[in-house]
Amino acid sequence: MNTLKLELRLALHSRLAKGALLLLLALSALAVWSCLHAVDQQRQALVRIAAVQRADVAAVAHKYRDGGEAGYAAYSTPHLTDHPPAPLAFAAFGQRDVQPFALRVRLLGLQAQLYESESINPELAAAGRFDFAFVLVYLAPLFVIALMHDLVAGEREAGRLRLVHALPVPGARLWRRRIALRFVLVVAALALPLLCGAASAGVAAGHMLLVLAIAALYMAFWFGMAAAVAAGVRTSAGGAAVLLAVFVVLTLVLPTLVNGAIGRAVPVSKGAELALAQRQAVHTAWDRPKEETMAQFFRTHPEWRDTPALTEKFQWKWYYAMHQAGDDAVAGQVDEYRAALTARERWTGHSGWLLPSVAVQAVLHRLADTDLHGQLAYLDRVAAFHKQLRGYFYPYIFNERSFGPAQFAGLPRWQRGAAGGTVALGAVVALALLAAVAGGAGSAALRRVRP
Repeated sequence: MNTLKLELRLALHSRLAKGALLLLLALSALAVWSCLHAVDQQRQALVRIAAVQRADVAAVAHKYRDGGEAGYAAYSTPHLTDHPPAPLAFAAFGQRDVQPFALRVRLLGLQAQLYESESINPELAAAGRFDFAFVLVYLAPLFVIALMHDLVAGEREAGRLRLVHALPVPGARLWRRRIALRFVLVVAALALPLLCGAASAGVAAGHMLLVLAIAALYMAFWFGMAAAVAAGVRTSAGGAAVLLAVFVVLTLVLPTLVNGAIGRAVPVSKGAELALAQRQAVHTAWDRPKEETMAQFFRTHPEWRDTPALTEKFQWKWYYAMHQAGDDAVAGQVDEYRAALTARERWTGHSGWLLPSVAVQAVLHRLADTDLHGQLAYLDRVAAFHKQLRGYFYPYIFNERSFGPAQFAGLPRWQRGAAGGTVALGAVVALALLAAVAGGAGSAALRRVRP
């Protein structure tokens, strides 16, 4: 115990070390507070949107107190869908800044409604949210470098390295003890604000433990890397320069190159192009014979083939058949678009086997349900809800039945998905292996240190 107290006193004796730990604690706290506020803002926005939704539906329903056309009711009534942030979203905000978390859909063509809201703020998309994941991935390694660059060279420059090797404790064990103490201090500076934020957000204990384990593994990788470099350099300045170069390559240069290579290998069109294609298909149908549109609709929806035929210039059944035919026309493009997005995400995940920063982000964003998988799952639920709405309205529209207060009362209700994400096990294993390799390299290098 006395030895640990002495090592702690030595570690904190340096103003650089003390200041670095306090600054890391402050940055972690700021990131947690900032994203807790962002999560709260999104939840408040959902409450306001829900209030507007109730008022809009009530206004439409009031017009139908004596009954009316189902087609116009379906056209006028919006249906709110939402994707509230998971409890852990404050730690890894992911795509929630750039993807819609609420959509109001009607019975019109679905694809245009899904992707016309694909509005991305370029400034937010470029810089990203200042969240715990950002602090962990991009800032914490710099503090490891500040604490570790002179681990051995500092003793050599102060003329104490021979004395250290003359101590009864083997040199490698002494270095490991000093590294372990610094490791605990850094992880504690990261974890304390995170634990407070998790308690405030109601994060499940299992998820919180996994986040702490990921943070510890990532820090273990950097401490191992720093130990390997510190053991091999002759000067503190040289150690800092080499470690900064390693940091820039592993966290900035290589991920950027990999991302660019994946983007070129797997091109992806914009979602807005799908919305445009669907709308173009609908607009084209206005100039086609109605019977042709209905025949196209009946090929995919034969259950409505025996309903009353078209008798007027405009009928709601033709209008909705036209919109559904527009969705069917772009179904292949939608599948290709989603397949390309998924392929990019998969290849990005594969790069995490060599790039620890990518592995960390993959785990945290999947666990917080703020990645592409979470967004696509939300859109899938919206599509299922739209199908449910069609199943509810179509009998009234195609059989030309009246729609009144009783029908409004029975409208399908949006069901949210389960809160929270899943564990990206492959990325966890990759990070653990990288940490083990770096730790082994650092330990081996420290055993070779000579005065």
